[in-house]
This record gives sequence, structure tokens and C-alpha cells, in this order.
Amino acid sequence: MKKTHQQYMHHALELARCGEGRTAPNPPVGSVIVRDEKIVGEGFHPQAGEPHAEVFALRQAGELSSGADVYVTLEPCSHQGRTGPCADALIAAGVKRVFVGVQDPNPQVAGRGIEKLRQAGIDVELGIEAQQCRLLIAPFARYILSGRPYTIYKTAMTLDGKTATASGDSKWISGEQSRLRVHQLRDRVEAIMVGIGTVLADDPLLNTRLPDADGRDPLRVVVDSQLRMPVSAHMLRQESTATTLIATTVSDAKKITALQQAGAEVLVCPSVDGLVCLQTLWRELGKRDVQRLLLEGGSTLAGSALKSHLIDQLMIFVAPKLIGGASDSGIFAGEGCQKLTNAVPLADLRYEQVGEDILITGEVEQCSQV
Repeated sequence: MKKTHQQYMHHALELARCGEGRTAPNPPVGSVIVRDEKIVGEGFHPQAGEPHAEVFALRQAGELSSGADVYVTLEPCSHQGRTGPCADALIAAGVKRVFVGVQDPNPQVAGRGIEKLRQAGIDVELGIEAQQCRLLIAPFARYILSGRPYTIYKTAMTLDGKTATASGDSKWISGEQSRLRVHQLRDRVEAIMVGIGTVLADDPLLNTRLPDADGRDPLRVVVDSQLRMPVSAHMLRQESTATTLIATTVSDAKKITALQQAGAEVLVCPSVDGLVCLQTLWRELGKRDVQRLLLEGGSTLAGSALKSHLIDQLMIFVAPKLIGGASDSGIFAGEGCQKLTNAVPLADLRYEQVGEDILITGEVEQCSQV
């Protein structure tokens, strides 16, 4: 059966996801080359400095590229970076048509690759599976347009909206499959963040633990306004190639030196009402090429991030459990909005069963006011 343009682009999307979390400061991209209704070349961008997806696909296709159709999730680049322009490579290969998922969101290059292809006589069709392609590069778009990382807030709650019992017991709200999913996500982000309250309560490792693969540990970020981080914290004592960054407002030279000797990096940030200025911290992470930031807790930090319009995506694992009672253990702390008309809406909702839990994922609409 003849495949559709959408099916070929789906395959390109699958390829692109192989590089997800590894390509910063570049976006993940996948490409497929089709000749006589057969895939003759495919590729994805593995990491910055390596060839782009189109180049790998062209290499695999070889002479079969001439007169072929190319499917690529993102507009081919037209500028010289660490590698040559992909638009030029496609033109030189003599491809016939190029199907593009989405245009490059970078205002300095947007549309130029498409225009260069068209000027060379190559037919270009834009918008194949555009929504899926747009979601794929959402972290890159956030990073390139604002200089800050795309932030995913991950949390788990019971069916009645609780994140812990009245005594504070929260292990484990979600099931085993959901926890594995979180570690797979950690492997695909550049940084993971918690507040000092989570560190003091749980003493987490904040590493990546996958059963049959070598997971990559992301940069660990602890928001610790008053510099209460214990030098003996487990995350500082583990063997890991990743660094722990402690964001604080306190310039205590003795404590900073002790934490540095324990292997941590300390970043002194401006203070807003005695707390770390999150806007400053997010910009600093952007300077470190953090495209995807996983915010894991707790509710106080999450509430502050939501109020500061810094959360881009919500991932809520809903467990089929009931805790009951009237304890205040929601996923966001703080005052919140006073009117439902000011509630923060979510878009592009996706629902998925993960083991016994239901995973709800949605994009936060940034224009809303809390």
C-alpha cells in the first residue's frame, strides 16, 4: 500500500526523537528520503557539531537522492554553522521535492532555507504534520526566542488531587512504570530542578536510572535561597558525570567553599522578597545551553515558577488511589488566582495510560495571568 506524506513524516519524527535531549543548542531533526515509494535514506541530528539529519539521509541514499522526495521535520538550514548549509546539500544532490514539517523559529534564518530551495527549482511543501513537528522543537523555539529553557513540570497525584498523606508520606504515589518513564525523561533533558525543601525531606540522588541502558545524568539544580544545602547530601556524594548547581541569594564564603569542595557549583542570584530570582536563574540556565528543564518539585517552587510564567509543559501522573481528608497537598503552593477567569489554561492535551496510572500532558498557555 502506498504510504502518505504524513506517514513518511511520522517516520522522520521518530528518527528525530532519537536525538532528543542531545542536540542543544540545536534542535532535534529527522529526515527521510523516498525514491519510487521506497525509503532509500534516513537520518537524525545526533548532537551539536555532528552533521544534520538531511546530510546523514543523503549519505545513505547516495545517487538515489537525485529526483527523490525529502521529508524533514524542520526547515533545512541555509547558513554556515559548525556544518555546512543543508539546503545547499539538498540542491547539490538534485532532489526533486522537499516536504517540511515546520519553519525554523529563529527570526534570523526563518524561511531562508525554503526560499533557497525554491529558487533552485525544488518544490517545497510546508506544514506536513506541523503540530507534531512544532511540539518536537518547542524547547528549541523557547530557547532561541527567549534565551531560557523550556520547562516541564512533572508531578504525581492521587485521583483526589493529593501529592502526599497528612503525615507527608509520598512514596510512592505513582506506579513502577510511571517512575521508569520519569527516568527515561531525565535521560532526555539537560537539567533537572528541585527546591531545597525536597532535598531536606527526601535527600534524592536526582540521577538517571534505566534498567538496561546507560542513562545520562542531567545537570542537577537546587533552588536554595538561604543556602541550607547539606554538604552530606546524597546527590553530592554519588559517582556522576553531571554537576550539582546550587542557586542561592546568600554570599556565605565559608559555606560556599564547603559545598564547592564537596563537588557542587554555587550560583549567587539576585533576591526577590528574600528568594532566588527565578527569571535570573532561568536565563543563566539558558546561557548554559539548557533547552529542556525538568522541574520535579516541590509545590512551593512549582507555584513560584507558575506565577513567574516559567512553566511550559505539565506532566501529571494520576494514580488510581484515594487519600481522602482535607490536607493541603496540591501540586502548586501559594495563593493562586482569585478568579476562574484568570485560571491558567492548558492546550494540546494528551492522555496516556502508563502502567496503572494515567499520564496527562499539556502545554501551558503563556499569555495567561495567575
